Amino acid sequence: MSRIGKKPIILPNGVKAEKKDLTLKVTGPKGGLEVVLHPKVKVNATEKELTVDIDNKEEKFDRSLWGLTRALIQNAVTGVVSGFEKKLEIVGVAYRGSVAGKKITLSLGFSHPVEVDIPEGLTVTIDKNVISISGIDKQLVGEFAANIRGLKKPEPYKGKGIKYADEVVRRKAGKVVKAVGAGK
Repeated sequence: MSRIGKKPIILPNGVKAEKKDLTLKVTGPKGGLEVVLHPKVKVNATEKELTVDIDNKEEKFDRSLWGLTRALIQNAVTGVVSGFEKKLEIVGVAYRGSVAGKKITLSLGFSHPVEVDIPEGLTVTIDKNVISISGIDKQLVGEFAANIRGLKKPEPYKGKGIKYADEVVRRKAGKVVKAVGAGK
């Protein structure tokens, strides 16, 4: 049985959920999000909470949809109330970034600066070498942060690259050089 799917989703003050066909629209102080529902999943809405249910609790696929749908709705509710944020760190000599309008320009040791368009609905700021990505859609924030990190992943020898703020990069030892004349 899905333990996550059984939990009701509490709607805070100022958040409204509206079900129409196979979509659930959640609106709050920071904006609105839509969650597409699977036909096998039923969402029951009251004034202060939402419950998710399925018909066939014996089938594994249906149970997985039950927990997934509940988690997606909870993320939408959390997003419209407080939003989500990911922080990335740029590590390396002469590695830097700047935001101009709807573009991020990153200098990552390549022969050219890398420019990335910021998706609609996200706010990006760069303070020293820390990139802060925030928005109401958890999936969009995480995907954009992963795309930025993928431009120059942290390498294990010097730790240069773009890493998450809470990520620990395992360091490796470099080459060990033999002393000259020690083996004779």
